[in-house]
Amino acid sequence: MDAGYNPRTVEEVFRDFKGRRAALIKALTTDVEEFYQQCDPEKENLCLYGFPSEQWEVNLPAEEVPPELPEPALGINFARDGMQDKDWLSLVAVHSDAWLLAVAFYFGARFGFDKADRKRLFNMINDLPTIFEVVTGMAKKQGKEKSSVSNHSSNKSKSNSKRGSESKNTKAMQSKDEDDEGVALEADDDEEHEETFCGACGESYTSDEFWICCDICEKWFHGKCVKITPARAEHIKQYKCPSCSNKRARP
Repeated sequence: MDAGYNPRTVEEVFRDFKGRRAALIKALTTDVEEFYQQCDPEKENLCLYGFPSEQWEVNLPAEEVPPELPEPALGINFARDGMQDKDWLSLVAVHSDAWLLAVAFYFGARFGFDKADRKRLFNMINDLPTIFEVVTGMAKKQGKEKSSVSNHSSNKSKSNSKRGSESKNTKAMQSKDEDDEGVALEADDDEEHEETFCGACGESYTSDEFWICCDICEKWFHGKCVKITPARAEHIKQYKCPSCSNKRARP
């Protein structure tokens, strides 16, 4: 699937890992309806592939043995209708995590990474939440902590005060406050947000980006990942993420 693409340094392998990871997260979150439809149990053994370009594909496994790269879990489509959707997606996510590690350390072995390089690569990978954590929501704080994030975000920045009257979950986690009196609150917000991860790309919260929360599943998203701008958010009474918008009753 990736013939001719051979990252040779730790940084190159990590970029490859991040690209594939972003693609798989997209398939299991924002593009979940399309992914679901492509995994028809009536078809042959199918695999979910993620590419460095952040594109994903459901396809048959490579025919050559052994393949150019480690192969993803085979036959993910067969269990689609025999499990709850969330359980099936979680299972695919777990296998996707295992595949990403296999590919990364395949490159490491092929190009002779020593102990220090392997450790550095693992630490870089380990700083990111797993696909399973993103898909299941384990990557973000739960319960009261989640509500606390929403409540704190509603008090951010005078320039965004209009959002104070909106649904708490459509509030954006906005960048640096313009009012000096909000300095102490910013410190609290940063601590609350540091374990909040985007439900689309899985990246952690940073204070210089626009975020929005889904009123249905209560997951946070980068505005850019779900194509929502601060101006557009001003007029949204109830925000539904792409996954919740596409969700419909299935037999």
